[in-house]
Amino acid sequence: MKSKILDVVGISAAVLCLIHCVVFPLLLIVPLGISHNLFIDLAFLSIGGVVVYRIVKKTRIKWLKVLFATSLLLISVSVFADMIFEIHLPLIYFGTAGLIAGHLINFSHHRH
Repeated sequence: MKSKILDVVGISAAVLCLIHCVVFPLLLIVPLGISHNLFIDLAFLSIGGVVVYRIVKKTRIKWLKVLFATSLLLISVSVFADMIFEIHLPLIYFGTAGLIAGHLINFSHHRH
């Protein structure tokens, strides 16, 4: 039961992250005085990291572990590239899509 809750939290965080990554650049075009806050990206990365770590410990499906690890790595590279070099890499979209897919697959494996 706890793994289902982790998947729901993971899916929710990944979807919110994806919405944030798609909508926020559009809001920067409109002169509202909004600036990019890296702490939001780090918060999503931290939530995703904790959830992925706890799920990977429990799952026995190796390719699913690889999907989670690769997706989290893509998001991490994108966030840290933004922090260090102030460039936005599209890797975050692929990583987030991978996390969403991984959580959906993991969630469907736990329905018995």
